[in-house]
Amino acid sequence: MVVYDKLTDQELTELLGGGDSAAFGEIYNRYSNLLYVYAFKLTADAATAQDIVQELFISLWDKRGQTVFSASLRAYLYSSVRYKFLKLVAHDRVRDGYAAQFLQGMEEGLNSTEDYMDEKELIAAVERLVLDLPPKMARAFIMSRLEFYSNTEIAAELNVSEKTVQNLLSMAVKRIRPNVGNGFLSLFLFC
Repeated sequence: MVVYDKLTDQELTELLGGGDSAAFGEIYNRYSNLLYVYAFKLTADAATAQDIVQELFISLWDKRGQTVFSASLRAYLYSSVRYKFLKLVAHDRVRDGYAAQFLQGMEEGLNSTEDYMDEKELIAAVERLVLDLPPKMARAFIMSRLEFYSNTEIAAELNVSEKTVQNLLSMAVKRIRPNVGNGFLSLFLFC
């Protein structure tokens, strides 16, 4: 009989990849409280921190056979919390930006709904476009634009040269930019 609380993180991730729900449970028990504290420090909101951690673990289970832990499990989990927080912040910035643009347009008499793209559709479109990128290119893009890693850090994480990272990011931007236009979101993502 396997004693899960005695296993290393690497052993747990291998079992998780095979669909072992008890290994998932041990990962949850081992990290959920720590990740909640980290998320709370980022958000200063208990409900939001709880949502971030729950979404992380749901995603971890849903993608258990596909997830590659290039670094440690701990680093992966903390990076995921940070990524989810930054995604939330970006979503709030987009929403606030569109609200400000809408109010300004109303004040100026420009109330054409065609001038405003629904933020959820725009975010979903960008997410689909990123998911359609080759895996290494998508990871480099996410690390650069949403996790704010430097090109040097991305190169080390992906085990490629900095020039390759620059090329991956350039190609990602070329593929995504035509589909999102020159609106607020494209300014946020491609600055």
